[in-house]
Amino acid sequence: MNDLIYPIFVEEEIDAPLPVDSMPGVERIPEKALEGYVESVARDGVKALMMFGVSHYKNPTGSDSWNPDGLLARMVRKAKRAAPDLVIISDTCFCEYTDHGHCGPVEHDQVPNDVTIENLGHQAVVAIKAGADIVAPSAMMDGQVAAIRKALDAAGHPMAPIMAYSSKMASAFYGPFRAASGCDLKGDRKSYQMDPLNGREAIRESLLDEAEGADFLMVKPGMPYLDIIARLRQQILLPIVAYQVSGEYAMIKFAAAAGALDEPRIVRETLGAIKRAGADLILTYFARDIARQGF
Repeated sequence: MNDLIYPIFVEEEIDAPLPVDSMPGVERIPEKALEGYVESVARDGVKALMMFGVSHYKNPTGSDSWNPDGLLARMVRKAKRAAPDLVIISDTCFCEYTDHGHCGPVEHDQVPNDVTIENLGHQAVVAIKAGADIVAPSAMMDGQVAAIRKALDAAGHPMAPIMAYSSKMASAFYGPFRAASGCDLKGDRKSYQMDPLNGREAIRESLLDEAEGADFLMVKPGMPYLDIIARLRQQILLPIVAYQVSGEYAMIKFAAAAGALDEPRIVRETLGAIKRAGADLILTYFARDIARQGF
């Protein structure tokens, strides 16, 4: 249980939880109910949260995410106030905050790298100042870890940890997440996320993030990329994080509902496989179920 991280979605300006149809058991949590929700999650035994905001104030740059009074900062403050001992990890990206759904601003049909990494630095500083224990850049921009490290150092936070999404594939397994987080887009993210069939690039990207000062390296998705986790484990000493993503969760849930799989057994087996491959920590939507039921 200590190795699991629970991802949650927080939406502003709604009055009741909104179920995510493609992810049975997952809801968008109203911001106004967040503190009570976080308290209950902590009581269940969950040790760490990854927080994703569902913004109602999107614009071309996603600037609400670096507003000290914006949704990202507010939800971090509320979560930390509700459960001070819970590890709060802030997803550091823009797809939930841009009106086009890309992970940075769009210029001439491209996401400009240098502008985006500067903005990521602004967002990371706001998250840490709000109380986040870790920032987790997921935009897959070149140099994003170094830019965030520089921004955090300049803001007086040289010890703030960075959990880098370092091997993040342009995967078909993300569909339910995009519905949950409200970041659907026209087109795709293939120009900055990685080719799912290019394992060499995945290793190279992770090693670059290590060289830039990342404190954790993440592989996303989890089960389809056990080979990447295992190869990284042989080459690095940093903690490795794997994300059992929304599509993996949905497949298990729908197969179990159809009677095709035994859910508790398959959850243990899949998470065990990810650990066996070499992951130290796992993000999974099953984390709260495991904390409650012990499967």
